Amino acid sequence: MKYCLHIAALAIASVVLPGALRAQTDSGPSSGSKLEPLKVASVTGDDAGQDVDYAAKRGTKPTMFVFVQADKWDRPVARFLATLDKELNKDRQDVAVIAVWLTDDVEKSKEYLPRAQQSMNLAQTTLAVYPGDKNGPAGWSINSGAHLTAVVADEGRVVASFGFRSINETNVPPMLEKLKAK
Repeated sequence: MKYCLHIAALAIASVVLPGALRAQTDSGPSSGSKLEPLKVASVTGDDAGQDVDYAAKRGTKPTMFVFVQADKWDRPVARFLATLDKELNKDRQDVAVIAVWLTDDVEKSKEYLPRAQQSMNLAQTTLAVYPGDKNGPAGWSINSGAHLTAVVADEGRVVASFGFRSINETNVPPMLEKLKAK
């Protein structure tokens, strides 16, 4: 009987673990590296309608930069962003989230993102569009195979980078743990 249970556990693990391992991929700059410029078209927030270098604007303040492959935008990614925003709003109002769409159709994203903001009602998240190559800005090492890349930054440096091929709200806690307690 125990042998059957062990076989069943191994069978389940062989199905579940590869899926979990595929969920993460290398994407984003190395921990400890200095933030590179991030010039984007801000679509929501205080800077809506302006081109902003958010790496320079945020400076040494704690920030989460989230790069979304526009063609991979779906409900789980939206839940991730909404949960991240909600959790930060509870006790880390000093942390801003800059969510940057990477797309071949910049104008379409600029039209869509205000509607997404209205629907999700994000408090600490600015939605923006990178106007260049959909592989992301130079120096940010975005893997175009990652549906979403999250970069935790503080003191003008990268604390951690996370690349996901599959993501949802359960991926928020490890990112929050990378922020220094204030």
